Amino acid sequence: MSPDELMEVAERVLAMAAPEEQVEVVAAHSRDTEVRAYDGEIEAFTSAESAGFGVRVIRGHRQGFAYAGTLDADVVAETLGEARDNAAFSTVDEFTGLVEPDGVAEVTLHLYDEALAGLGPDRKIELALELERLVCAGDPRILGVEMAEYADSIETAVIASTTGIRSISRETGCSLAAYSLAGVDDDVTTGFGFSVGRGLDDLDLEDTARQAVERAVRMLGAGRAPSRRLTVVFDPWVTAQFLSIVGESFSGSEVLKGRSFLADRVGASIAPPTVTLVDDPTDGRWPSATPSDAEGLATRRNVLIDAGVVSGFVHDGYSARALGARSTGSAVRHGFKSTPGAGTQSISLLAGDHDPASILAAVGDGIYISDVQGLHSGVNPVSGDFSTGIEGMVIRGGELAEAVKEVTIASTLQRLLADISMVGSDLTAMPLDATGVTLAIADVTLSGS
Repeated sequence: MSPDELMEVAERVLAMAAPEEQVEVVAAHSRDTEVRAYDGEIEAFTSAESAGFGVRVIRGHRQGFAYAGTLDADVVAETLGEARDNAAFSTVDEFTGLVEPDGVAEVTLHLYDEALAGLGPDRKIELALELERLVCAGDPRILGVEMAEYADSIETAVIASTTGIRSISRETGCSLAAYSLAGVDDDVTTGFGFSVGRGLDDLDLEDTARQAVERAVRMLGAGRAPSRRLTVVFDPWVTAQFLSIVGESFSGSEVLKGRSFLADRVGASIAPPTVTLVDDPTDGRWPSATPSDAEGLATRRNVLIDAGVVSGFVHDGYSARALGARSTGSAVRHGFKSTPGAGTQSISLLAGDHDPASILAAVGDGIYISDVQGLHSGVNPVSGDFSTGIEGMVIRGGELAEAVKEVTIASTLQRLLADISMVGSDLTAMPLDATGVTLAIADVTLSGS
């Protein structure tokens, strides 16, 4: 479905707005495909197409919302009426309102790949089967592949409001993912690999397979490590997960809820001067790049930590009004079926001067962490305390040695940030809202044998 067709739906809703109310419409169309290979055959092929729109109505500082999973003309008035009814029964909130254009121009990003949008099923099937074949052939200790998957998404969305917002986005995305099994005698391990991009040219079959093989094989024979305090080195995948959690504490919405350990830390030094953390959805290198936020304002580069110092928070319209700030173009939402809130969109550390090998050499002795378990459930967003299970490898003499598992690291997000000793140069795209990079962190508590 074209952007013009979606905008026509939005304008039809806005034309019904009463003079005393603000109305916002989000209309979207998406087509998603998943292909899974197993044992040389296609286990599943799913292709789903969806379309719909959501309506926010604000009247007398009361907000109502409704959505419909269709774009049929006969449901437009009905959905608007539901939103009005919901507004009538909602609580008065002085900070409720829609954003207005703020004069920030959208950055031109090339996020739509015509070739991907027109790709037929045969090539998608070939990619899934070839990925499985490459993993199985990667090492004699590979027992099989739990999953080899190709997936893509083609999305078009518009946002329009009575306050003058008009925003259009067209994006494509695709990915490869493989989960492998390795084994020697009774020792069985798993590994994963992935590749993400906007089009097929961004995907790397061989590297995805290599990751899945190496991650599984290197964990064979893993044991527990002794408890101690030591320096750990995060794999880019692990760093991205931690940054995603840290990013939540920079949300104006979380600050308002009292769920941010950084709420009173603006201007405070919380990390070494080598650490600069940005939320930059205008950087087209990353899968989470987008030209506009979920309220239709242009996205922008927001510095969260500047040379170790907390710069500020990201805001949508609501959190900005409530906290006496300005929107940072950081509204996020889960599609047309939800209302927006403030959140980071594309977090990244600025690259450091150290390649992964030089970081290992400088650490000398420590633990290289390649995966974590239960991280999100193990973090307290208010205190910053966390504890999580890890897998990885011992660093001995500056090189990777034996594998370790069934061990736990514990610290606080505050200490984790403060104790960053080296930032890698290997910025890596991830299927998350954060970029990965090799990261060394000193003085972490390891609980093992």
